[in-house]
Amino acid sequence: MKQSIACIQFDIAFGNPEENKKRAAAAIREAVKVNPPDILVLPELWNTGYDLTRLDEIADPEGRDSKAFLSALAREHHVHLVAGSIAKKSGKEITNTMLIFSRSGELVHEYSKIHLFKLMDEHHYLTGGKSSGLFSLDGIQCAGFICYDIRFPEWMRDHAAHGAEVLFVAAEWPLLRLNHWRALLIARAIENQAFVVACNRCGSDPKNKFAGHSIIIDPWGSVLAEAGQGAETLRAELDFAEIAEIRRQIPVFQDRRPELYQSFFKS
Repeated sequence: MKQSIACIQFDIAFGNPEENKKRAAAAIREAVKVNPPDILVLPELWNTGYDLTRLDEIADPEGRDSKAFLSALAREHHVHLVAGSIAKKSGKEITNTMLIFSRSGELVHEYSKIHLFKLMDEHHYLTGGKSSGLFSLDGIQCAGFICYDIRFPEWMRDHAAHGAEVLFVAAEWPLLRLNHWRALLIARAIENQAFVVACNRCGSDPKNKFAGHSIIIDPWGSVLAEAGQGAETLRAELDFAEIAEIRRQIPVFQDRRPELYQSFFKS
């Protein structure tokens, strides 16, 4: 089985959800004009950017507006949406939440970022999630992660060990640590023998310049496609027959010994 993927890398308007909806909708419509992909991917916090101090005002209550908007786009263009993440307000809590929609506009899964990045003050404004990122599209097991999550290999391995063959990452990763972005994502692909599809934003906000360089990596760690620093739609095709062959050649999942990994370090 093969699937075509497109990552929409765009500059997010700081603290302006309405403008960001216009930008996202325009980019999605452009991406499906010629050779529409099976799956479209958006970056992290595309609705608000990192305007954290105003999230109580601008976060989407229960994600209702974003869900209606994204569902309609998925249905209109008959495309799966791994719709990056939004600032979602639930009562007094605000989460950084990834939304996934099927071609029919059905909400397939929600994943709220569990690892909050203190260097960018997320812990002061956001509540960490408590559920897994596993979901399925067209019968393919997938998993969603958000930015800082990629620094926790055990979290991503757990999803791969439970069947994930595509690891989707939505991010607002800064240019300052571009080399970490590439190295970590390539490592996550190799060690999990899975495709990694990582959509970053481009541009800047009042405090940060972002790296762009959205990237799609195969299970050998080879880069199938990589964007530059500007606005761009990155495309690649994933051939899932490769995963079975790679896992046959180097059977890391069969050779794991998880029953021992914790036993040596119990207090």
